[in-house]
Amino acid sequence: MRYRYATEADAPAMAALFAANHHDALTAEQRRAQGFVQGAFDEAALRAMAGDGELLVADEEGRLAGLLALSVAADLPTPPPAVLGLLAAQDALEWRGRPLSDVRWLLYGPVVVDAAFRGRGVARALFANAVAEASGRAEAVVAFIEEGNVPSWRVHVDGFGMTPLGTYEAGGRTYHAIAAPAEGPS
Repeated sequence: MRYRYATEADAPAMAALFAANHHDALTAEQRRAQGFVQGAFDEAALRAMAGDGELLVADEEGRLAGLLALSVAADLPTPPPAVLGLLAAQDALEWRGRPLSDVRWLLYGPVVVDAAFRGRGVARALFANAVAEASGRAEAVVAFIEEGNVPSWRVHVDGFGMTPLGTYEAGGRTYHAIAAPAEGPS
């Protein structure tokens, strides 16, 4: 498995992977079992994010196994409600005893792994690459998980050790903000 920054040529495969795992494309049972991603990430948006160096991918012999976005939340051209809510809640969320608004942080996510590659460490490797890439650019990577997305909580908090920062509301939904330190390889 090769981990690298996405290129604009990856956009069609990334859009297909994202669409297949989007909240609205899955049944309630599938969302409970595997989790889901949200937001409007079509080919054009993903191409632009790849051009800006905001997407990491897992690539196995040319097949896209997973993707993870790593960006500056305040710089997103049209942030979705969950990101706007996170930005608005920064003063109430704390990272290591300081309000998140006083911390240099990068938005971690969405992250999605193709069903054929789940259980093979792809998400963990994308996470490790993200925190290493964030080193020097930020103190932390911050993600949000919608209330009820238990698989995402299990992966990120229980599995990767991300720290819960608190909850916030956006668009009539409740989200958990979580974070991990940005650090380079040991």
